[in-house]
Amino acid sequence: MGKSTKFVMAVAGVALAGIAGTGVAQASTSAHPSDSGAPSSCRPANLKTKITPDTASSGHRHYRVTLTAAPKTSACQLAGSPRDVKFYNNSSLKGITAKPYGSQGTKVTFGPGHPVHFDIQVPNAGKGATANRVVFTLRTPGGGIIPGDQEADGKLSVDFGTQIGPVQPGA
Repeated sequence: MGKSTKFVMAVAGVALAGIAGTGVAQASTSAHPSDSGAPSSCRPANLKTKITPDTASSGHRHYRVTLTAAPKTSACQLAGSPRDVKFYNNSSLKGITAKPYGSQGTKVTFGPGHPVHFDIQVPNAGKGATANRVVFTLRTPGGGIIPGDQEADGKLSVDFGTQIGPVQPGA
């Protein structure tokens, strides 16, 4: 096989495509075609995240988690609320389980020049638990999962009843 020969291997519904002999693999899902050439914006190493306080609503605090793609990455499709959301204060895991809310089927394009965000909605019932990091898994249209944990840093307070909104276009 020459260096330009591509190989594709399926693992648990995710294709890994790379250049034979280089040891370089690129995750590919239905959200990101393996033949696009550039690495996917959806991979954890290819995006920046931040958590900022957002406008409160009746009975809730809101935090916006913004995702910005690295330059020279290819756009990908996301949908629904992130899953497997965990809240940490430094290295201490908080025992708060977040549930999704809102439309879970809307496709959103994410890539350079196309930031996205999602909402963390927390009831105002009490003080809550202080957190400074959120770890989560992004989803693709049709319910697939982007491999790897994403992380976002920023000050927030979470409590029982916390909900996670779907990914939406814009910062």
